[in-house]
Amino acid sequence: MRVIIPVKNALRKLGQDISKARRRRRITMALLSERAGILPKTLGRIEKGDPATSIAAYASVLFSLGLIERLRDMADANYDPVGREMEEEFLPKRVRPPKKICGVNNQDE
Repeated sequence: MRVIIPVKNALRKLGQDISKARRRRRITMALLSERAGILPKTLGRIEKGDPATSIAAYASVLFSLGLIERLRDMADANYDPVGREMEEEFLPKRVRPPKKICGVNNQDE
């Protein structure tokens, strides 16, 4: 699998951040991997930012560290300025009330 440099850098930083979070909490690799339900070898690959490691393994580790909220919000549409700008282009210039249907008045009933 060919991985572009910005992706490699982002995964490397994520792995370093996970490693720092684990060490700050004074959790061993064996204990964290057990809590996350992965092998210690997999945790080692995560901490190195290995792009071949599944996102589920990364998510399990983040959950075990209490950091899953950050993953949940990562691609939130509210934080997508490009998508929001593109959406703005298709908003109507004005909004008109719906046309009345002949002979029907909902308030008479």
